[in-house]
Formats: sequence, structure tokens, C-alpha cells
Amino acid sequence: MTSTFLPDKRTGPDVGLPPPATGAGRGRTRRRVVNWLTAVGFQLPALVLFLVLVLLPIMFALYAAFFRWGGFGMPSDYIGVDNFTRLFDDPVFLGDLWRCLVLVVLSLAVQLPFALAMAVLLNQRIRGRAVYRMLFFAPYVLSEAITGVLFAMIFAPDDGLADHVLGSVGLDGLGGTWFADPSTVMATLFLVMTWKYFGFHMMLYLAGLQSIPAELTEAALIDGASPWQRFRNVTLPLLAPTLRISVFLSVIGSIQLFDLVWVTTAGGPDHHSETMAVTMFQYGFKRYQVGYASAISVVMFGISLVFALAYQRFVLRRDLEGATTTMRGGQK
Repeated sequence: MTSTFLPDKRTGPDVGLPPPATGAGRGRTRRRVVNWLTAVGFQLPALVLFLVLVLLPIMFALYAAFFRWGGFGMPSDYIGVDNFTRLFDDPVFLGDLWRCLVLVVLSLAVQLPFALAMAVLLNQRIRGRAVYRMLFFAPYVLSEAITGVLFAMIFAPDDGLADHVLGSVGLDGLGGTWFADPSTVMATLFLVMTWKYFGFHMMLYLAGLQSIPAELTEAALIDGASPWQRFRNVTLPLLAPTLRISVFLSVIGSIQLFDLVWVTTAGGPDHHSETMAVTMFQYGFKRYQVGYASAISVVMFGISLVFALAYQRFVLRRDLEGATTTMRGGQK
């Protein structure tokens, strides 16, 4: 058998070089560049606003926290960590931390379960449920300033609506100085907070409940599960992602609570309803100790940041992982 030698056409000086660019390749490159520039153009205004309104104020507050500064001119009297040392020796600020913890616990133990119960009730087929939903959500639409003024009049000593209602049913002994008594001011304030915010969490839970397939509840009913068993074993696990988001928003809101407290009590009486944000405002805009107020803001930011990162790492991580679908061999 005779073999015929054929010359290798791949030999030559151009071996190993990339093929010349074609018109289609140049077109794809041009489209990628245009798409990239378009994306940058749409994102640039938001990034500039975020830099100017968020990052720069945070950085400047951290810088000012190391100075004794009255808010005029640029900080120049450097005192190191004295503001932070003073912060944790201040009984008012330590009281703010304690009251923040109390509000967080009360929100998680009372406000959110109440909102969940109302959501479950209004998810049933009852007459007028759309009206009830609107009425319960309406307080959240009101601004905190309007809510504060409204309840300042309702709980006004002696001539407020709350005292008149209690007196008309023979319970006038329960009335009195709602916001003026150190022993009742936090309970009254939490009552106002619950009235203001529970409708928001109720609507979150309603949205979560309506996303649960009815077939699962019906299957549990056919299997003979009681209403409590259906709620515990079907509804509650499927509602868990919504509950976790609600808890996160409630805790962050309690840490940063300001306007509702400022309008109703301004932190009184004798600092017994003061929060970290109110203390920061008092020192920064009333006493012109902006350096010390900046230290308070840095601690508030640090607490919120640590909680947010830890919550995302240990609690919300399962939701983020559950949203990822892994495809293996074309099957889920």
C-alpha cells in the first residue's frame, strides 16, 4: 500500500495567530461597549447621590466624633476617643440603650404577634375584610408628626380623650398623666407605636399568607389536621421568610426611633422616654455639642450595621440560598 504525502496546510508564518476580526465580531464588541456605557449612565446618578447623601455624611460623622466641635467651621479641637469614653459613662445614653432593648423586645413579643393574628383573621373570608384592612393600614400612612400630635391630645392630662373615655365607664382611676409619669410613659409610647406600625406588618403578613398555595392547606385539612396544626405545620413555615423580614425592619426601626418620640414627649419626663436618636438631636442641635452627637450617631450606625450583617449571615442566609436553583444534568 502506497501512502501519499500531503503537505500540511497549517504550516507557515501565520500559525498560532488569532483569526482576523470579522464584521460580526466587531459588532458584538461595539454592542458590549454600548451596553456597558448605558448601564453606567443609568447607575451614575444613583451612585453620585449615594456618595453625597450617604457615604460622605457617614465618613464626616466618624471624623467629627474625634473632635470637640460646636458645629461651626471645621473641627479642629482633636480629643481622640474622649467622646466615646464619655458616651459609655453617660447614664442618659446607657438608659437609651436599655430603652432601645425594651422597645425591641416588646415589638417582637407583642406588636408582631398581634399583627400576625390580625393578618390571619383578615385572610379569612369574612364580610368587610377589605374595609378592615384599609382601617388597620391607615395609621401607617399618617406621618409620625401627625400621629404624635394626635396622641399628645388624646393622652393629655385631665382633659384628654383617653381620660374622658375611662371616666365615662367608671375607670377614671386608670387615667392621669400618661406621658408625664415616668412609670407609664414607655408603655404609653409603645401603645402609640403599635397603633402606628402594626398595620404595616399586618399587610406584609397578608401578602405572605396569600402567596401560600391553598392546595397545601386543603391537603392538611383532608388529613384531619386541626386549625392550630395547619397553622403551625403548614402556614407558619411557609410564612417564615416574611416573618424574618418583618423582624429585621422592626428591630432597625426601634434602634432608629426618633420623630414619634420627639413630637410626643421630646424624651421626657427626665429622659425616661429618650432614645439614642433623641439624645443625639438634643446634643447636636440644642446644646451644640456636635462632636459628641457625632459619636452617638457612629454608635447607632455601628449597632445597626452589626445587627444587619449578623442577621443576614445567620438568619436571612437560608432565604438567599433557597432562592438559588442548582441545575445538575438538566434536572432541578
